[in-house]
Amino acid sequence: DSETFEEVVVDSKVVDDKEKWIDEGMELSLVYFNDEVIEVNLPSNYVYKIIETTQAKKGTTKPATLSCGAVINVPGYLEEGEMIKVDTDKAEFLERTK
Repeated sequence: DSETFEEVVVDSKVVDDKEKWIDEGMELSLVYFNDEVIEVNLPSNYVYKIIETTQAKKGTTKPATLSCGAVINVPGYLEEGEMIKVDTDKAEFLERTK
C-alpha cells in the first residue's frame, strides 16, 4: 500500500511468472476480489540495473542478469552497472537510461 507502506501478502500462484520482474521498490497494481488479490499487474516498462553480463562484440547481443534476477538479451555494448529500460511484457531491452 503506497499510502500506509503496509506490505500485502500475495499467493505465489497469483504472481506466477511475473515474479522474476518484481524489483525492490517497484509499485505494482493489485486486483482484489472478495478481499483477496487475484491479479498482479507490473509496469509495462521498468528501469533495471544490469548486475551481471559478459563481454561481446558491438553489433551482437548477449545475456544480462538484471537487478530483479531476470535474464534478457541486451546489445553487446552494454556493461555491468548500467541502467536499462525493459519491456516487462515482452522481456525485451528498450533503451539505455541514466
